[in-house]
Amino acid sequence: MGKPIKLSDRKKEWYLRNRKSEARRLDALAERERILIVCEGEKTEPNYFRAIQRELPEHVVELEICGEGFNTLRLVEEAQALRDKRAMGDYSFDQVWVVFDRDSFPADHFDNAITKAQSNGINAAWSNEAFELWYVLHFECRTTAMPRAEYQNKLSTMIGRRYAKNALDIYQVLASMGSQASAIKWAQRLHKEATDAHVTPANANPCTTVYQLIEVLNTFKPEPPTDT
Repeated sequence: MGKPIKLSDRKKEWYLRNRKSEARRLDALAERERILIVCEGEKTEPNYFRAIQRELPEHVVELEICGEGFNTLRLVEEAQALRDKRAMGDYSFDQVWVVFDRDSFPADHFDNAITKAQSNGINAAWSNEAFELWYVLHFECRTTAMPRAEYQNKLSTMIGRRYAKNALDIYQVLASMGSQASAIKWAQRLHKEATDAHVTPANANPCTTVYQLIEVLNTFKPEPPTDT
């Protein structure tokens, strides 16, 4: 522990100035946006979002990213439990997101998980059929369904090396070789087409709402410097 401040020093200008500075710092931390992201995958999605996290200013937004290894309804329930546990400790999240895929789960499991999340104030960044669809959209507007096993070969061709699901640098690779702006635009188009056609998420293939979470995170990125 540091040396206690003498009572006589507590009225001095340097002490009062430090106290005000510390108070401002604590106020700023209290005002940070707190976002919980609970992922189905234990490596793929967490690695991707943690790379984004490193670009965000800590005094503005705080992310908690979990790779749980659960799926659909179980994942939503786990997100609820994590949110409620933090709230009991006087730590509330401003936003909670679950990130999961269609995979080969029954259609009603997938659709019910999205409905359950929404009814409990949780945002769902879902993909049909795989999270890697979001990666592919950085390079092309994919409008036809593709078997899950094909994504690895497709991405390997696109990035010029073998695609590995647990790659730590995939976010940087996509940023340098592809276009996130295009991925957002094309994901929005796929989602709108499915919504307008009243197609359920389980039957909307290809489609992803990961772009919605990305748009939220992008709002916290520092503005790039401008030429003067």
